[in-house]
Amino acid sequence: MPGPLQLAFINYKKDSYIIVEGKPNADRFFIIRQGKVRLSKDVEVVQEEGGSVLGPGDFFGVVSTMSSHSHIETAQAITDVTLISVMKEQYGQLIQNNTPVAMKIILQFSKRVRYLDEALTRLTLKNTAEEDVSHLYNVAEYYTRQNQYNQAYYAFNQYIKYCPQGGNANKARQLMAKIAGYIKSVKIEFKSDEFNRVYPKDNMIFSEGEPGEELFIIQKGSVKIAKIVDNNEVLLAVLKAGDIFGEMSLLESKPRAACAVAYEECHLMAVNRANFERMVSTQPQIVSRLTTLLAERIWFIYKQLVNTLIHDPVGRMYDALLIQLEKNRVPFNTSTYTFDFGPRELVNMVGITQSEGSLVFQKLLANKRIQVVNEKIHSTDLSDIFKQTEYYRKMEKIERSRREGTAISSL
Repeated sequence: MPGPLQLAFINYKKDSYIIVEGKPNADRFFIIRQGKVRLSKDVEVVQEEGGSVLGPGDFFGVVSTMSSHSHIETAQAITDVTLISVMKEQYGQLIQNNTPVAMKIILQFSKRVRYLDEALTRLTLKNTAEEDVSHLYNVAEYYTRQNQYNQAYYAFNQYIKYCPQGGNANKARQLMAKIAGYIKSVKIEFKSDEFNRVYPKDNMIFSEGEPGEELFIIQKGSVKIAKIVDNNEVLLAVLKAGDIFGEMSLLESKPRAACAVAYEECHLMAVNRANFERMVSTQPQIVSRLTTLLAERIWFIYKQLVNTLIHDPVGRMYDALLIQLEKNRVPFNTSTYTFDFGPRELVNMVGITQSEGSLVFQKLLANKRIQVVNEKIHSTDLSDIFKQTEYYRKMEKIERSRREGTAISSL
């Protein structure tokens, strides 16, 4: 049995600042015991669900603490407040001693990730996230055109399973029969009590649009997470051993928001809803890992949302490079660094067309400290990326103040 958890109580006077946006090295988060706290951001990209005023039982600072990144918001006491301070290393014990608090954090994080991800999809991909199960047919059609028959076969099968009377059901059956000879070993169905699963390379684990009731923990191999938008595959992440994915559908009972494909043969542990609730209290290290993962996603999506507000596309590219450096915790005094992506992926990140992006990237290359080596972006001076980003952010702030001033004066 876990021992008693020693948590500190901290009092703040009305109007005091508790955490400040941009401040690094967050080592603790707070649960409000008494009083009210207001959260604010330097730039409010989208209005967050739940509002910005928090009261007893609410928590803040978890994103920065669990992801070990800089704070993404400022917290100020509206009244005199009493807060419970939780150090990062105490989180595992908090889970064991107080499962409902851990579940509240995870569920709120999951909703926040989905909400922010939908906002980012609208802003960068100029598209709304598909959550209709009939989208399975579009996914299958896309992979058929790319001659990726394993993925296509899986998506057609799921479309027929969930839309047996759908408008494209007969066509899906015909296309499945047509590509059946081209597929390699495809595993579609597992028994509900098969928790340890092996997926051969290029097998689809799940498709966006289909219902989901399990999350997965990668034990060996890697998994590609992608989304089909406007007949293009947008690569979201490549996950490795120890990573967790598929938690959003498990926690919220909503359709899958992206596709998961075995990037190489992978061994996964599947966790269903009943097992997950049991795991929260018996395996705090996995729940702690999941919280950290969700916290990192929220931090990253928020940074990407702020990126969309920089009007100058060259500035957006510098900012996107800096976000990747921060995400991967690369020290700015590193002399040279090669990013794990090239110009095309950078253009996708900043949400502009490839034709416009090629021209913008040429402007970026005018800076001799940035090069393309073996189709990857390479920098010979990371401190310069930081300086350039700060310059463009500052210019955007000045321009935003000017626009707001003009708008007020015209009233």
